Amino acid sequence: MEVSTTDDLSPLSDTSITNMIENLQEEGVLECHLPGGGYIHLSEELPYLVIYRQDEKSNDQITVKFVLSEASFLIIGNKDFEGYQRLLYKLSDAMATKFKTFLMLEIFAGDVGSRQFKIKGPADKLPTTLDVFKNELDHLGSKYEMLPLEPAKIENTSKRHPAENVPLLEIAELKGSGSLLLGLEIPPVYRSEEGEEYPVFFRSFKDDLILAFHKTIYEFIRVQTSSGIGSYAALGQKYLKEKVFEIDKKLSRIEQSYQFLWLVSPANIHEIKKTFFESNYEKLLNYHYRLLPIDPDVLKRELYNLKIEDIDDPAISYLFREKREELDQQITMLSQRGTRNFFYNSILLYKGVDRLLCSEAEQLLNEVPETTKSNSEDLIDSLEFSSLARKEFEFFRKQDESFSSKVHIRKDVNILMVSQGELYIPEDYKMNKAESAALIQHEVGTHVLTYHNGKKQPLSQLSVGLADYDSLQEGLAVMAEYLVGGLTANRLRTLAGRVLAGKALVDGADFREIFRLLKIEYGFSSERAFNITSRIMQGGGFLKDIIYLKGLVELRKYLKDGGEYEPLLAGKFGVKHNAIIKALTERQILKPASLRPSYLLTENVKEKLDLIREGLPLSKMITT
Repeated sequence: MEVSTTDDLSPLSDTSITNMIENLQEEGVLECHLPGGGYIHLSEELPYLVIYRQDEKSNDQITVKFVLSEASFLIIGNKDFEGYQRLLYKLSDAMATKFKTFLMLEIFAGDVGSRQFKIKGPADKLPTTLDVFKNELDHLGSKYEMLPLEPAKIENTSKRHPAENVPLLEIAELKGSGSLLLGLEIPPVYRSEEGEEYPVFFRSFKDDLILAFHKTIYEFIRVQTSSGIGSYAALGQKYLKEKVFEIDKKLSRIEQSYQFLWLVSPANIHEIKKTFFESNYEKLLNYHYRLLPIDPDVLKRELYNLKIEDIDDPAISYLFREKREELDQQITMLSQRGTRNFFYNSILLYKGVDRLLCSEAEQLLNEVPETTKSNSEDLIDSLEFSSLARKEFEFFRKQDESFSSKVHIRKDVNILMVSQGELYIPEDYKMNKAESAALIQHEVGTHVLTYHNGKKQPLSQLSVGLADYDSLQEGLAVMAEYLVGGLTANRLRTLAGRVLAGKALVDGADFREIFRLLKIEYGFSSERAFNITSRIMQGGGFLKDIIYLKGLVELRKYLKDGGEYEPLLAGKFGVKHNAIIKALTERQILKPASLRPSYLLTENVKEKLDLIREGLPLSKMITT
């Protein structure tokens, strides 16, 4: 909640300061404009304050950005400095009473040409905290070898402020209020000698420096205070600015203005298949694609008009920049369908085909033969399958009454799919009844569930998907098939075949060569070999299909390394985002998953996950 003094230009009186502290205690957060262009954002839960004081002479508009993403920060304006001193004394006294002590960190830029962080504080009283600070700053310096930075220096001094300024509080006042003041002189390597910012470098440098702040502050909090904060990841802001939500909505709207997979898949696939089979696997028709419903140039202009660089929160800024790059690549690919450039951009988008992934795929195909279905299989139709899906939907609704997804049986749909949390079933759909439970958990227990959990988050990106989210999504979906005992040999072989088809494509093979490789060398039926090949060749060469096995392998490694399973269901994101998602959850920006899939309630699910953690080979995940 933002409050304001009765007059932003009036001195900070004792009465106005008392009112601010009472507001903080009542609301839990204090946001307030202060005299001379000052501003405070303070969380009652956090026993620290990062401080920057404005200087009319230097007019430094860059260094101040280091504090703007903090959950507790103060920008001291250029008027009524004595009022700011009274504010700091009374705030620190109130916060120290609550937490036993209170930390203030004043940051300021060093001289032009400086290459050294200087930590100013009582080294004899806080050796552990200051050593952590120095180590974190030295680690930061090692990342930027091109500068280079000198090792950080700890100065045991009572002068913890810029040389040309007076102290924020005298030592006696600090003792009287029960607080601690540190100073940090930052080498201004993020700007030129003329004061011009290096924006790309600054963004990275700022994010790393804030991480160093938080690890140091957490060490102080852990040892010196009564705060119950559990990790440094919980120290960021708990309230996102309106600008974040505005950009989040615009990113989602841009992505939803086109259906990427639909637009890169051929409209004439049935004719391609019929001709190819009738010609004894020789004649191949050209792929024809649907008309684009968007203008790529206009959409890209809209994409880069989003001022993501203005977002102060490092985690959110990173996620949004990453998503913008992914959308940029997708839009570029849409304008390149049917060309070699589409394939090259596909390699960039899906990160190529990893050698270790190919090894897993080859081993799987060598160990697991293709099985032939008998004609006496018990099949179910679209109505029976929709009934199973609706039971799962009802299970979700009992957990969260706001769950509103529906099942649709459609004539104009030719594959089973989930779109924006809704399940679409082809009217003429038939499948093996024994495999239906696995398919339900793949589509409903994973894709529908994570869409709903993502919709419950404050950021729409968690429902439409962060960059590279689909690898983990499909890994979770295949893992769900295993956990319900429905992962078949042919299913895993198909995922492995897609990887090796992708590898062959990267190595220069064409449609016929990939088809023959799968059919002759790896023993796929003509039907499966065609399906794998036609998908990998769409658009001009499309590597998306490698992500199914890639996601399963990544998820297996994550679990072997001790990762938790359920937090991965809180929305649509990648394994690489797990640390950020965890941090945002600890900061109470994101929420735990509201829905749990039914397969996690089965008796032997823990035993099956334990087998994965112990290194169960892919071939042993198959239902026998």
